[in-house]
Amino acid sequence: MIIVTGATGRLGRRTVERLLERVPADRVGVSVRDPRTAKDLADRGVRVRQGSFDDPASLVHAFEGAGQLLLVSLDRTGEECVSGHRTAIDAAVQAGAGRILYTSQMGAAHDSRFQPCRDHAATEDLLRATGLPWTALRNGFYAASALQFLESARHTGDIALPADGPVAWTGHDDLAEAAAAILADEGRFEGPTPPLTGPVALDFDTVAELASQVTGRPITRTVVPGDVFREQALAHGAPAPVADLMLSIFAAARNGEFTAVDPTMAELIGREPATFGALLERAWAE
Repeated sequence: MIIVTGATGRLGRRTVERLLERVPADRVGVSVRDPRTAKDLADRGVRVRQGSFDDPASLVHAFEGAGQLLLVSLDRTGEECVSGHRTAIDAAVQAGAGRILYTSQMGAAHDSRFQPCRDHAATEDLLRATGLPWTALRNGFYAASALQFLESARHTGDIALPADGPVAWTGHDDLAEAAAAILADEGRFEGPTPPLTGPVALDFDTVAELASQVTGRPITRTVVPGDVFREQALAHGAPAPVADLMLSIFAAARNGEFTAVDPTMAELIGREPATFGALLERAWAE
């Protein structure tokens, strides 16, 4: 069986849907905190079991029979994140999983300026130490993050953000399709994959040009000092750790941590990945 965690989340759900296009439903299982949220999957023949990263025994049960386990990274940071991943990895080993796949990120490194990339690097170390076959999906930076940063620009006409660098913004749909393709063809990658990215790396100057084309009106780009950006985030209700996390994205981008563009994604999904312009146009049309 192929077991997917976080199967009601943004990436996990899309991955399950793409997987069901490739393999029979009775070969797919999901681990979710609340099985009621995955009732439609159960109705289609997917095995649905309750699994909580705070309850190791539930994960062992949820992972039973896993030839492959896709561990979708937790929406946590620091030790809380790595600890949760450790619990899941230990449960996978106990359940006898044949291979663990993990949604890592391009730029995963212990010295990254972006905390989640350090968490991914630590989790990859845990996977390496199991002795099991494993694959780290080095996903491109989610385009959804850039779209969130652009929300205010839709109304103000100005992208007011800290100094940045080129980022290979990548769509959830493409990443889900790539993950499903890898899961359906066991053992294609050992260890970290090449970066699974969109077709080009863009800075926000270029994004402003794309936004102008999409809207048909001028969208400008203003560089905001980091401390000012942080204060603005705090004023809008962001907790200090979240404000610092957002700020670190720009520091990592300036450091060139997200610039890589690689053809592996296109090879996996059989077409060119969606451009950021197309993702922006779709999001703003909705």
